Amino acid sequence: MTRLVQLLFLSIVCSAGALAADQSREAYELQPGDLLHVVVWKETDLQGDVLIRPDGGISFALAGDLHAAGRTTEAVRAELETRVRRLIPDAVVTVEVKAVNGNRVFVIGKVNRPGDFALSRPIDVMQAISLAGGVTPFASQNRIRVLHRDGLQQKSIRFRYSDVAKGRHLEQNILLQSGDTVIVP
Repeated sequence: MTRLVQLLFLSIVCSAGALAADQSREAYELQPGDLLHVVVWKETDLQGDVLIRPDGGISFALAGDLHAAGRTTEAVRAELETRVRRLIPDAVVTVEVKAVNGNRVFVIGKVNRPGDFALSRPIDVMQAISLAGGVTPFASQNRIRVLHRDGLQQKSIRFRYSDVAKGRHLEQNILLQSGDTVIVP
């Protein structure tokens, strides 16, 4: 009996830890370009893929237009459900991200493969440069800049590649956010 109590206790502790870890993680914020799959349960005409427009909005039958960018899938689901329930009182709506297309960073300049890269997970400046194939031999490694937009204001952040590569001044190896541009002169 004691072994059973220990296993039960261990199970409860592990479940509580997993729940706390899930709650501490921030939910993904939707971006323009992301593709959502929306389903209204038992309503075959009210399901399908919905693309988040460049203005951040989506359109869905019986719900009209609503803003989705910068919100979580749960927030969008709740608003859609509220709107649809005006016409279908017992509607149950689900929203899931089908494709993360809008969450991108850009690496330009003297790298081997410049371009835009999807942020399927958090990445820092060094990782972004790695995704771009690394710097070329002609790159000015200590004059790299990260352009970051905070609302309407844009700022330029200095990045010295050789310092970070040597394990110094690691604070400059920031996590990139959607829309950031890494410039390698």
